[in-house]
Amino acid sequence: MIWTRRTWMTLAAVGGFIAVAVGAFAAHGVSDPKAQEWLRTGSSYGFMHTMATFACATFMNIGAKNARRAPAFFLSGVVVFSGSLYVMALGGPRWLGAVTPIGGLLFLIGWATLAWAARDVDRA
Repeated sequence: MIWTRRTWMTLAAVGGFIAVAVGAFAAHGVSDPKAQEWLRTGSSYGFMHTMATFACATFMNIGAKNARRAPAFFLSGVVVFSGSLYVMALGGPRWLGAVTPIGGLLFLIGWATLAWAARDVDRA
């Protein structure tokens, strides 16, 4: 299966790289305050959820096997939430702002999935 722990961790590492690069671009390469805000917000949430994906690997190692389901929600949320903000900051259509909350919902589902998976930790 393609969606292995290695795949999730690799995608999370790439996501972390992108989040840092976008954050630096917001700080040094963009003069529009609204665009800077969107880039910083997208970068912050993207980085936070790539780190959450790494945490899922730890959860799996200590017995919460169902934590393997959360990275799909976290990383999809990064693509939708952060991606829509990045595109708008770079001049994309403002209607993408209506898509951004879908990414937020994916984040919430990922956290709920991880909380559910944590129930198995003491059983290990």
